[in-house]
Amino acid sequence: MNKFGKVAVLLGGTSGEREVSLKSGNAVLAALLRQGVDAYAFDTAHQELSALKGFDRVMINLHGRGGEDGTIQGALELMGIPYTGSGVMASSLGMDKWRSKLLWKALGISTPDFAMVNAQSDFAAIEKKLGLPLFVKPANEGSSIGITKVKNKSELEAAYLLAAKADPLVIAEKFVGGGEYTVGIISDGKGDFTALPIVRIVTKNEFYDYEAKYLRDDTEYLCPCGLSLEKEAQIKAEALQAFRAIGCTGWGRVDFLMDAPEKNGAQKHYFLEVNTSPGMTDHSLVPMAAKAAGISFDALVVKILETTLKGAVNVGQLNVG
Repeated sequence: MNKFGKVAVLLGGTSGEREVSLKSGNAVLAALLRQGVDAYAFDTAHQELSALKGFDRVMINLHGRGGEDGTIQGALELMGIPYTGSGVMASSLGMDKWRSKLLWKALGISTPDFAMVNAQSDFAAIEKKLGLPLFVKPANEGSSIGITKVKNKSELEAAYLLAAKADPLVIAEKFVGGGEYTVGIISDGKGDFTALPIVRIVTKNEFYDYEAKYLRDDTEYLCPCGLSLEKEAQIKAEALQAFRAIGCTGWGRVDFLMDAPEKNGAQKHYFLEVNTSPGMTDHSLVPMAAKAAGISFDALVVKILETTLKGAVNVGQLNVG
């Protein structure tokens, strides 16, 4: 496909998600080559960014810090090279779970109750406020790195110390136990977005941790997800609102939790985070959702790359309310 010119597929990098990024990037590279795109692997851990000057556009398949937090996006902006995914601000916000939650709460978008934790925190008071079990996580990490499910009293401090090794900003978050789900989002090619079918994640582990995501073969992915058509439509609409509120463009994924059913059968949902550079491995969720919508992996990859031909969605013209 000559319309794309010479394409660099960014992969690897130096974050804790390097191995996942290598898998994602190589899968994407193979898809582009199958579709006749002049594409090349570019590992930012071993190649200088100045070498990108000979490329016409960039497919970002970096995960975590240095690739998903706005830094590589800023460098590409300065170099004038079109790239996939969200811009500098949205990438940075999407990586920062704390500030994402603050923004969502201000807009009335549901997200689990939380408290920020530091070395001086009253851990017992936080446990009492949020209840047990609860989750402790670094604010700026992905792939469930540094996350602990705190089930017993007096375990919060140890969980904080583990999370703080990954990031100085640490969140304690209320447990929501009705199931883990995700909504993939892609550009519709007309200046707006399409929410893909919702995927439910069922794991044998305590939660959808790194092992369940990338190493186990018994994690189940259900699509259809089992929610009613009405509930799925409501959540997809709100996921788009949450995505736009962060300022995201191109494509991404919004993760959410369902609460346990109430006596009348109703279930509340709570948005967790936005992923602005989701995985594209054989265990990844956006390709699964796209397949359920009739979009092959190769077609999905090309569709994402095509967003670099048309520029970013003008978020200021989209309704986020």
